[in-house]
Amino acid sequence: MTGYSDRINHALAFAAKHHDRQVRKGTRLPYITHPANVAIILVRYGRDDDTVVAGILHDVVEDCVSEHWSRDMLEERIGEKFGADVLATVLMVTHREVDDDGNEMDKEERNADYLARLSQANDAAKWVCAADKIHNASAILADLRRTIDPESVWGRFSAGKEGTIRWYRAVHDRLRQLAFQGAILDELRAVAEALEQYSDIGASQTGG
Repeated sequence: MTGYSDRINHALAFAAKHHDRQVRKGTRLPYITHPANVAIILVRYGRDDDTVVAGILHDVVEDCVSEHWSRDMLEERIGEKFGADVLATVLMVTHREVDDDGNEMDKEERNADYLARLSQANDAAKWVCAADKIHNASAILADLRRTIDPESVWGRFSAGKEGTIRWYRAVHDRLRQLAFQGAILDELRAVAEALEQYSDIGASQTGG
């Protein structure tokens, strides 16, 4: 993909509208910085417009349900504006709240469900998944490196330090298990390992 893309510009505007007033956990950064960075990662690997657009929109259905927008309405809008293929990719990387029987899942169950459903994901969804996790893990690393209080970073996450680190390794290992061949997987492994190593260093320095 080269040059200007009106679809990508439209997707950024759409995501910015729906993520309006949302910020990244524990920061004042507008949430739109995350999908924008996911898009940059995907462009860096030469992904097509549909994959980049899905990367920009990947959190809309999961995070933007409100009094004005139901989950079904958000899905319908994405499908109408960006096409069935983009919507399908977005839904493949969207955590579900309930299982196939309509039972509400807790966070651990939602994560397990996400990993299981990757077996049915298309190639674009696997790229979006990897780019999403690379940016999230890299942002955690950057925050850890500039703070004197690592617990203030880990405290943002309900899974805590160990659970958060395990999550990024689990996603990498699942994609590898599914024979995903994208070069991006090496970058995901590297950032997951850096998070593990940084955590080990931090623990030894604090006597943990």
